[in-house]
Amino acid sequence: MSKLTIVANIHVKPDQIDLVKAELEKLLPITRAEAGCLQYDLHQDNSDPAHFTFYENWESRDLWQTHMNAPHLAAYMAATDGAVAEFTISEMTHIG
Repeated sequence: MSKLTIVANIHVKPDQIDLVKAELEKLLPITRAEAGCLQYDLHQDNSDPAHFTFYENWESRDLWQTHMNAPHLAAYMAATDGAVAEFTISEMTHIG
């Protein structure tokens, strides 16, 4: 199976930026240690601090799915419930 690139965009409510940022940062060391994680980088938009983007590379979609069902993701979802305005995920294949 081919490697998987994920681009996840998280738009948070303006009054929840600090909370969500802190919760997202908690995911970094845990996720980077997961089986199949090749890259897991968090970015914050320079002109819109309420917009965060994860750029991720995984060995396979199955291993990414394991990540998506991990307890630390569930804890993040619970901690940020109601704070995220919009969340989109793009599953992509590197072609060059």
